[in-house]
Amino acid sequence: MLVNQNSKFDVVVIGGGQSALTVAYFLRRTGLSYVLLDAESAPGGAWRHGWDSLRLFSPSAWSSIAGWPMPAVSEGTPGRDDVIDYLTLYERRYDFPIIRSTRVNRVEKIEDGLRVVSEDRAWEAKAVISATGTWSRPFIPSYPGQELFLGQQLHSAHYVGPDEFEGKTVLVVGGGNSGAQIYAEVSKVAQATWVTQEVPKFLPDEVDGRVLFERATARLKAQQDGVEPEQPAGGLGDIVMVSSVKDARERGVLSAVRPFTHFTSTGVVWSSGDETKVDVVIWCTGFSPALDHLSSLGVVGLDGKVAVDENRSVASPNLWLMGYGDWTGLASATLIGVTRTARDVVNQVQSYLTSEP
Repeated sequence: MLVNQNSKFDVVVIGGGQSALTVAYFLRRTGLSYVLLDAESAPGGAWRHGWDSLRLFSPSAWSSIAGWPMPAVSEGTPGRDDVIDYLTLYERRYDFPIIRSTRVNRVEKIEDGLRVVSEDRAWEAKAVISATGTWSRPFIPSYPGQELFLGQQLHSAHYVGPDEFEGKTVLVVGGGNSGAQIYAEVSKVAQATWVTQEVPKFLPDEVDGRVLFERATARLKAQQDGVEPEQPAGGLGDIVMVSSVKDARERGVLSAVRPFTHFTSTGVVWSSGDETKVDVVIWCTGFSPALDHLSSLGVVGLDGKVAVDENRSVASPNLWLMGYGDWTGLASATLIGVTRTARDVVNQVQSYLTSEP
């Protein structure tokens, strides 16, 4: 869509990934004027930065956002490029007004709303929906001696594939799904060790993302009804047995050790006192919400989050947040879970704007 050069809108959406697109789908049906500001140069959001072999936990039908289902893939579950293609076609299908390669630096209060400021332009909005996700804020824990280590350190956010680590000694740190999947493929070409805080928990082979979402939804409903939710084996934090992880199990290498105590210049030291020479540490240790653009509003707390009431900022009632984790809606950072939260947010925004004097 040729975006209106007007810089005043009812709603400015900051972001261009799955959360922003789903919000745009519902905004498109309201009659409100809106624009999406995407820091990326092309469609796909954070999926553009996923590693080469990244695959979803669920089939296409359970990996779709509002309005238009993801096309089925011929084999297995969709991969990273399938998701990027889907999101590209999705935004083309609905002709959303998106301005790309536009990183928002700050959001400011003005008399009748908020001003959204990039490097060379500003937009005024009656309401802002922040949907910048977490990819750009990788979290790496601090270990004693870390600054002394002369080997390579990289976060899963910047991991591409295993080939560059062939023949090296590699530590993969982190007990979630990214740690399991990256360790599984790196262990085929390198001397790899998987480091986790606790013994990893693996889901039954038949449990995929669809089942996990159904369980999470049932837990939410039980809590809303004031009853104790059932706790079936396995939760959202447990490891899904995708094909690469099953392969590691079949090779007899799907095991992890507890963390080392500190770094040296050439490796790490374990609680036993033993030292291991290490070439590479891959940190699969998660992300923090990317909210630097909101710091000028004074709404970001010491925990790095914004206090919200049903996705709406408590301190700035014309600001909503989408897709940063369960604190901004159950499973709202997933393809399957974002629709419900996006619909609710747009309903709230519309009610707010239409009730204004």
